[in-house]
Amino acid sequence: MIKNHQIQLKLLGIATVFVLIVFTLPQAFADELTLFTNQQIYTERHPLYVYGDAPGGQPLIVRLFAPDGSIAEFQQVTTNNDGTYGIKLLEWPSSSTSYPFGTYTVESITLDGTSEKIDVKFASSTEVTQIPIERDLNVQVFAPEIAAAHKSFRVYVQVTSDGLMVNDEAANLLSSSHLHSPDGKVQSLIKSLNMLHEGLFFVEHTPAHEGTYIFHIVAFNQGTQSHGSAATLVLGQDIAGLSRQVVTLNEVITTASDEVGTLQSEIHGFGDTFEGASDKIRSSLDEIDTSVSSMSKAVTTIEEASLQVNSLLFPIVASIAVILALQITILARRR
Repeated sequence: MIKNHQIQLKLLGIATVFVLIVFTLPQAFADELTLFTNQQIYTERHPLYVYGDAPGGQPLIVRLFAPDGSIAEFQQVTTNNDGTYGIKLLEWPSSSTSYPFGTYTVESITLDGTSEKIDVKFASSTEVTQIPIERDLNVQVFAPEIAAAHKSFRVYVQVTSDGLMVNDEAANLLSSSHLHSPDGKVQSLIKSLNMLHEGLFFVEHTPAHEGTYIFHIVAFNQGTQSHGSAATLVLGQDIAGLSRQVVTLNEVITTASDEVGTLQSEIHGFGDTFEGASDKIRSSLDEIDTSVSSMSKAVTTIEEASLQVNSLLFPIVASIAVILALQITILARRR
């Protein structure tokens, strides 16, 4: 008796579980969100239909995102009781700045925040072989080639998707960006990046050491990732300081050149003065030579005159000597 009661309880439990499964399984499938489009590649004047499954009898938001991340189209619909939905989101207009060619994203969102996305292509042709379904995410980094230590400088970042500026916050779009320092350390830039304009960001950095700093920017948008990098050489001083030093050096060189010119002029004047003095010395020497020659001639004349005087005085002296000898002889005989 007890065994039969236990068997009945087990059968009742199994039946209850089966009933719950039967009643909840369709609802579980009905709560699943799906999204489809009538095409993958569209051209001008082609309609874009969106359909799928969602919770029955509930509002559903359907959005179309442009390549830059902005919302190009927005509609709200209510799903059918069976959970199906389908709308014509738009008819593609002519290509313009509002609707340029590129990769667009269709998104369906339920009230609880569940969403599904699918990418489509708006192009000039619907040939799949010519127009692949892919997003062209591009990152450009603009950094100064040379900077100075302990002086801040800016690095600019531009992020485009299919040629359009991406409209997203730096914290979401550039969360993996970082800086490679000369000492080998890696520093995150997420807290330093600021938005200047849609798709245009900047980071202001003050280097503490000399060396090469590499800014590695990583962009992630709509499931697509792109990289860009730029390097800055940090010196002890910037170009302005070097320019000032070059100007000062040029001034010093100019002053030295002027002084050299003045020295050359003075040397040239000194040479002229030296040549004049040399000419005067040569003239004086010539005059001295002339005087010496005159003196030599005078000495020669004096010598000749002396010889003539000697020749005249010699007979007189001899006569006087003879007279004196005769007088001495006479005086001697008298005694």
